Amino acid sequence: MSRLLKKKLRIGIYAGTFDPVHAGHISFALQAKDAAKLDQIIFMPERRPRYKPSVEHYAHRVAMLKAALAPHPDLAVMEVVDRQFTVRRMLPLLESLFPGAELVFLMGSDTVMTLPSWQYAERLMSRCEFVVGVRSEHQHTAVEHSVSEWTVAPPALMIFDSYAPQISSSKVRHALRTNQYVEGLLASVRRYAKSEWLYVSPGVSVS
Repeated sequence: MSRLLKKKLRIGIYAGTFDPVHAGHISFALQAKDAAKLDQIIFMPERRPRYKPSVEHYAHRVAMLKAALAPHPDLAVMEVVDRQFTVRRMLPLLESLFPGAELVFLMGSDTVMTLPSWQYAERLMSRCEFVVGVRSEHQHTAVEHSVSEWTVAPPALMIFDSYAPQISSSKVRHALRTNQYVEGLLASVRRYAKSEWLYVSPGVSVS
């Protein structure tokens, strides 16, 4: 009797700042899970994101992520000790945590268009698949052109328009700071931010 081949797990990796997480992040992850047939998606918040010197404390961002992902059993948070996501350290870590799995990186178009400048980017491109969500400030064709100029072609790559391209963390932070509602603000984030007095400027009361 022939042995049944065991299906390889397909694990999505979604690294970012998530300051704070919003509905756009969640909807993109769910889009990617369905489109790329992923078994699980791991959110990896960075402790000290590049080019973003002023971000909310890591513990608060992680807590808001965990609350936001609680209704979705196939979405999880991974906390790492490294300050930033680097290919040299994170790729071996992920491959050791998910041996034999197919790793699929989820990225917004703003990130994927700068990917070639990353150190060891070609190593990531050659060993992992990519799912790219096009943000409102980018054109689908421009993203495709940028990807076509990569020096290494990934095993698979998927580009689609996000369900909620206009939602951003900056808009959510402004809404929390001014005690207003904005599209994409999650109820769990609003509750946590209010309880911990996050994103509140001096003199602005939150009721």
